[in-house]
Amino acid sequence: MSNEPRRLGDAVARVARDFGLADPRAFQTVTTRWPAIVGPAVAAHATPRHLRDGVLVVDVDDGAWATQLRYLEADIIRDLDEAGVAVSRVAVKDSRGR
Repeated sequence: MSNEPRRLGDAVARVARDFGLADPRAFQTVTTRWPAIVGPAVAAHATPRHLRDGVLVVDVDDGAWATQLRYLEADIIRDLDEAGVAVSRVAVKDSRGR
């Protein structure tokens, strides 16, 4: 083990990987690009919550937006892949518990 200082981002990425989470920088890319990927109307009602084991979990405030995201899933995965973020599936959760 080296005593050399490490960048905080690198250390956090390593800890996240140890817990099966995506690199926090990957999730930051998701949240930063989200409105451009899904459009401002969808982004206003759908919020990325976390990325784990290739599954992007998104909360929606209404079931209609969940349906819209399911239609957009292939586009979301492709756009994030082009941005260097590996997503295999988008899981949509209704934030109202439905």
